[in-house]
Amino acid sequence: MTAFRQDVRQGLRAMAKNPGFTAVAMLTLAIGIGANTAIFSVVNAVLLRALPYPGAGRLVALWGSSDQNGETHRPLSYPDFEDVRAQSRLLDAAAVYNDETFTLTGAACDAGGSAGRAEA
Repeated sequence: MTAFRQDVRQGLRAMAKNPGFTAVAMLTLAIGIGANTAIFSVVNAVLLRALPYPGAGRLVALWGSSDQNGETHRPLSYPDFEDVRAQSRLLDAAAVYNDETFTLTGAACDAGGSAGRAEA
């Protein structure tokens, strides 16, 4: 235990002799610990913690495919979703979620693809 005390005293003396180096080292440690904490918080919330639903391990996502253009991972159309919900014997319940965004301006688009002005 005596050797540990001597090492701590020597370290404190060295830090007192070089306050600039000590400040940079402490700032580097603080930034590193803060970044590590922030990243772990995000990973914990997004990847490690279970979803807040009963039976979260039984949730599934349904995707469609298209033989015409070779798409293998496209959202189901609403009529396809209704067919799956009506005909499935494995699903207890089904719900729709669509994250596509649309802009409704009330004006037709010109040939260049930009929206025109709406007229009253």
